[in-house]
Amino acid sequence: MILAEKIVKLRKGRGWSQEELAEQLDISRQSVSKWEGGLSVPELDKIIRMSEIFGVTTDYLLKEEDLNREWEAGGENKHIPVDDHHNKENQPTGRHVSLEEAENFMEVTKKVSRWIALSVFMCIISPICMIALSGLSEYGMIPLTEDMAASVGMVILLVFVAPAVAVMVFQGLRLSKYEYIEKETLFLEAGIAEQVKEKEEIFESSFRTGVMIGIFLCIGGVIPVFVAGIFETPVLAISSIGILLFLVACSVYLFIRVGMIKGSYQKLLQEGDYSEKNKKASKILTVFSGVYWCAVTAVFLTVFFRTEDGKGAGLIWPVAGVLFAALYLLVKGIVTAREEK
Repeated sequence: MILAEKIVKLRKGRGWSQEELAEQLDISRQSVSKWEGGLSVPELDKIIRMSEIFGVTTDYLLKEEDLNREWEAGGENKHIPVDDHHNKENQPTGRHVSLEEAENFMEVTKKVSRWIALSVFMCIISPICMIALSGLSEYGMIPLTEDMAASVGMVILLVFVAPAVAVMVFQGLRLSKYEYIEKETLFLEAGIAEQVKEKEEIFESSFRTGVMIGIFLCIGGVIPVFVAGIFETPVLAISSIGILLFLVACSVYLFIRVGMIKGSYQKLLQEGDYSEKNKKASKILTVFSGVYWCAVTAVFLTVFFRTEDGKGAGLIWPVAGVLFAALYLLVKGIVTAREEK
């Protein structure tokens, strides 16, 4: 056991938090967190003070030795209790995650979340030009036929969607090497869980703010549509759809951004949807999601190309989204119930 692990073990053996140990040593909680995470080493006077507080020798704290062997051999530190956590039969199992791995994963996720969110934003706003040009052409406000306006709009749509998809694929590959964090049972080194929890607590206010603003934008985006329905003017009717899509895109950007960052903390801490129990269910849900959206895409393409003007095909996506949420919860409930049996 290294010094960081011994500090964590002794602190938890007393039932103390990092703040309580920091008060005993007259230091900041951040200092204790760094010690337990292996980011820094306590000064000699603090080591002596800890040996007095915990009733152990300084040799025990400073030497990297196996506490269990010392206990069994009846060594000088035999008064130190050995909890079940260090018995071989109860030794934590799973993928070992170091402090460096955890920090790299959180940092990469933070950077990738920005690009993924921006890519989805571009995909959502991509039809705005096509809708605007088609509407203006229909009302005779621009010197383009409806077919020409639709063609120009489609080109602009592809200009937005093509790089967005490429960015999503590339950024997804950056996270692919950390797939084990989401899928496997994790065992974090001493002190790492406390540091990740601290980051999650600090980010919590930003997460709530992002979600609240996103919800407000989603609701606010409908207002221009209602206003356009009241006044029934062509320009207002066309612009209201563009405003709606733009505000929805902004809200989705926020949802993805803050959701991915918070998710990185939950994955490391194995909380919420990323607990050990839910990880088993997520494999089935991943397959379900892939099959479902492939089927929806096939239906959309069939309806779009089999109808004369493609009208009605656009309704498939919102209906599919609502239906997916219901089916997802249903499948998750069934899988979870089976795992609990």
